[in-house]
Amino acid sequence: MGEQLAIGDVLTGTISGIQDYGVFVQLDETKQGLVHISECRHGFVSNLEEEFKLGQEVKVMIIDIDEYTQQVSLSIRVLHSLNTPPFPARFHKKRRSKGPDIGFESIDKLMPQWIAEGLHDAETNRFNISKKENNQ
Repeated sequence: MGEQLAIGDVLTGTISGIQDYGVFVQLDETKQGLVHISECRHGFVSNLEEEFKLGQEVKVMIIDIDEYTQQVSLSIRVLHSLNTPPFPARFHKKRRSKGPDIGFESIDKLMPQWIAEGLHDAETNRFNISKKENNQ
């Protein structure tokens, strides 16, 4: 693998070392890169030795190459899709239990009685409503 490495390249390498902070991957005879613990997989990783073994072949992506030291940062996580929808979740309103069927129906039943009472009160001048007299 004498070719120049570039960010975004997907390579297959062999695990050459496991530390608490990440996994070292041998890319070819001369190049080695580090997969930081946060780039191993989605979610929390408590013990890398349970996830990986020395000599195991892994597929990795180059996510960074240090400009001065030429150290290669790798990721396994970016090659695995995360099962989340690409849009935010919608929160559904709780449905209310259906209560008694009142509302406009009761008004409809009582309206004729209210009209009759109102007309009766107006005819008897119960509220002392002064009637305008026509002066012609």
